[in-house]
Amino acid sequence: MQSAMAAPALAPVTRQVSGSTVPALVPSSALGSERGQPLATAVAELPVLDASGRPVPFGELFRERRAVVVFVRHFLCYICKEYVEDLAKIPKSFLQEANVTLIVIGQSSYRHIEPFCKLTGYSHEIYVDPEREIYKRLGMKRGEEIASSGQSPHIKSNILSGSIWSLWRAVTGPLFDFQGDPIQQGGTLILGPGDNIHFIHRDRNRLDHKPINSVLQLVGVQHVDFTSRPSVIHV
Repeated sequence: MQSAMAAPALAPVTRQVSGSTVPALVPSSALGSERGQPLATAVAELPVLDASGRPVPFGELFRERRAVVVFVRHFLCYICKEYVEDLAKIPKSFLQEANVTLIVIGQSSYRHIEPFCKLTGYSHEIYVDPEREIYKRLGMKRGEEIASSGQSPHIKSNILSGSIWSLWRAVTGPLFDFQGDPIQQGGTLILGPGDNIHFIHRDRNRLDHKPINSVLQLVGVQHVDFTSRPSVIHV
């Protein structure tokens, strides 16, 4: 089963960055119905919250720059945790060289941002959409679609140990809180500058996230080795 709107692909061509040849972000002729379609003003004006609870219009995050924007399921999801742990390994210098920013958006209270960053070691930009309005407007799926997503290079835990750890974090926290809607799926977009949508992938289920290096390649960010794991603080 396909998502509500066809997800466009990007055909990498080459350009020069610091003397080396890397893929450039160019829409291919095979793009779906969203090819060249700008982000709706109504969506760009919706707020996300930063770690202090300050609202920021979604469109402001990429008005002046290109951004890889990763929407995650919820902050207690062990799959999201391990995926974001690998996002945390992307050196800021790699992103700066390609003039790209990395943004994670969750759907919990903003009060969970700081603990989640400490848990995962993530130090790039992060915001939340607690009402899931942007998730809904972008057509992110709610519910699990039964589909084979292959073996993720970013998930190390099995479903039993991962689920037990997620539940333990929920019941031992200050409040019994799943930190978001447990059946909300996420997705990955490449946006900006301005209202340009270059790429969108909507996760069909919790394991259907895009491999990180495949997304980085589309924006000209060099390959990252995800085989070594950073130390993380469990909170």
